[in-house]
Amino acid sequence: MALAETLGEPSFRARQLFHALYRQRIAALEDISTLPKSLRARLISQGYCMGFPAIDQRFVSVDGTVRYLVRFSDGQSVETVWMPDGDGVEETEELLPGDARGTDSRISINPPNRRATICISSQSGCAVNCKFCMTALLGLQRNLTAGEIVGQVLLVFNDHRIEIGRDRINLVFMGQGEPFLNYDNFIRAAQLLTMGAGIPESRMTVSTSGIVPRIVSFGREPLRPHLAISLNASSDQLRERIMPINRKWNLEAIMEAARSFPLRSRERLTFEYVLLSEVNDAPENARELAALLLGIRAKVNLIALNPGPEIQFQTPSPAAVNSFQQILIAAGIPAYLRRPRGLDIYAACGQLKRTTSLVSLG
Repeated sequence: MALAETLGEPSFRARQLFHALYRQRIAALEDISTLPKSLRARLISQGYCMGFPAIDQRFVSVDGTVRYLVRFSDGQSVETVWMPDGDGVEETEELLPGDARGTDSRISINPPNRRATICISSQSGCAVNCKFCMTALLGLQRNLTAGEIVGQVLLVFNDHRIEIGRDRINLVFMGQGEPFLNYDNFIRAAQLLTMGAGIPESRMTVSTSGIVPRIVSFGREPLRPHLAISLNASSDQLRERIMPINRKWNLEAIMEAARSFPLRSRERLTFEYVLLSEVNDAPENARELAALLLGIRAKVNLIALNPGPEIQFQTPSPAAVNSFQQILIAAGIPAYLRRPRGLDIYAACGQLKRTTSLVSLG
């Protein structure tokens, strides 16, 4: 609206421009046919431009996952991941025996054409320094703008010819970076994706390593995606070893924020737990985790470590993973095992490090 006013144009011109960029996904001002040629020429002559990030490289997994190396105008890059068939936090978790959640009896009369999840980066690199994550090895390069966050989604939409309203797309802010350390831009991006691109907040999930003040702020937002908290340990001593940020916001502070978090009807908080062999995967760890979550309307996503050449931890055995899961279920906590996607192209959880030469993961 401000741009239209500055140019002396009626307010509906701003709506046309907004629709062209976010809904029609037009990448160049000169191609917006709904705007008069004279207005397009004025915008271009005054230095206005629009467009999407560039795809530097595209890696395709045997399971259909696509990892994009996305470059911005300053040469900085991040990774964005497309996972077909809805293999994200909210979509592909199998219901396990003993899960006491209510079933959803809604039936889709007109089923969507495609279901997929897009994993979005919010920062280039990351400052949180989780010891099991390859992104931590980059350090923090910079925050992404709201436009750069949204641009990743629009780029993937165009690459896969997504039709909003027919295709069912989930967005997860779980790529490079800690979204709550780039909070204002993340919130603005979520708003633009909802109002502009037509993605409802119920189809978005944001993951945080436990930035407690922002968890509190997030609970007050009028537009709020689902929340996932990356926990990964059952005690402060263990969490500090693998997630140094725990020294600033420990488990007591995180759990207090979680208990106070305002949930919608039927909504649950998601807690993510990366299982590391002989580090945090023992039955005692599972029992301690169940005690931590007591009284919280929660579910747990278990992630067996996705290996990387510079990560010192090992992937736990299937038996250890199953035992951990069953202890949580027996305690009345819905627990799911996240199926890794894109392991062969370094696209799985914890593997995003702008890798351009692929080696066997064994």
